[in-house]
Amino acid sequence: MSYAIAAAGTGGHVYPGLAIAEELERHGVAKEEIIFIGGDRLEAQVYPGAGFPFLALRLQGLSRSLSVDNLKLPFVVRQAARRARNELQTRGVKVVLGMGSYVTVPVGWAAHRMGIPLYLHEQNGAAGLANRIMSRWARTTFVSFDGTRGVRRPETVGTPIRRNFLASRADLRHMALARYGLDPGTVVVGVFGGSLGAGVLNAAIGDLARRWNGPAISLLHLVGTRNVDGIDTVGAVVPWVVVGYEDAMEYFYAACDLVVSRAGGVAVAEIAATHTPAILVPGGFGGGHQASNAAAMERAGAAVHLPEEDIVSLEPVVRTLVENIARRREMAEAAVSIARVDAAERIAATLVSAHG
Repeated sequence: MSYAIAAAGTGGHVYPGLAIAEELERHGVAKEEIIFIGGDRLEAQVYPGAGFPFLALRLQGLSRSLSVDNLKLPFVVRQAARRARNELQTRGVKVVLGMGSYVTVPVGWAAHRMGIPLYLHEQNGAAGLANRIMSRWARTTFVSFDGTRGVRRPETVGTPIRRNFLASRADLRHMALARYGLDPGTVVVGVFGGSLGAGVLNAAIGDLARRWNGPAISLLHLVGTRNVDGIDTVGAVVPWVVVGYEDAMEYFYAACDLVVSRAGGVAVAEIAATHTPAILVPGGFGGGHQASNAAAMERAGAAVHLPEEDIVSLEPVVRTLVENIARRREMAEAAVSIARVDAAERIAATLVSAHG
């Protein structure tokens, strides 16, 4: 019995797929019976590095602006679907799971044409384009939020995260602070713009680091690999640790007393699962789904929603939370109440019980 998982692009699609694969293994599925299909980005390192078979398709996402590349897209998708079909047939794949990135379309279409059961996962409150297209043929679309818009036959399970995030925060704290060389006597403010980084957040944190005159803080700043050389810490008046990329994010959250983050589905799920107080600055890309995620977290009391156009207010918002430990504790408790930590296990169990 073989399974295929289609995931590509950013960590928001790649790591939930890995979490599900690891749960499939716990259900007795051999590693070699789980193939990942993606492109040439993050997934091309993560999945082979974890020991899973991997097929890279030549593919591109849809540009939301006018682009000559969009004219080539139907041909590229058709070619990718043909190659995916050959791989599914060769490996005898019986179930396909699409994680919502652009690669979901050709792989999902190939599965549909072959009569292979198709399942999807949508991590945001408003479905992305690939899942909106493919959900009509999916048996179930697993979703992270009740009331997710744009998909058919939804089942709310949460966003899949790896079991690493379920480790005790207290147990990891000392190791996490040592990992980054942080002073335990300061309030650690983490900044995370996603696996690609976020230029707006990076710039705002630079301003904060040079102007801060409040309580003792340290900054733990994940900038994205391609942005490391562009970060200038000269003039900072607080300890400012800059990290390009972190593949063990459980240490990042364990080190932080407060996080400033984008509001992608995976980031929100990790923040909730690790009970980390957060200021969420949603990006305006992807149809505004991050704003929906941030608003949901704020309604639950687990985060402050700070629109990007109000980024100039970041420093006073950070100061308010740094100074108010009781408020941070309330946010952490609220995160406990909304965290769904068993999403990966539930999806794996459904696939195995229905088709194993």
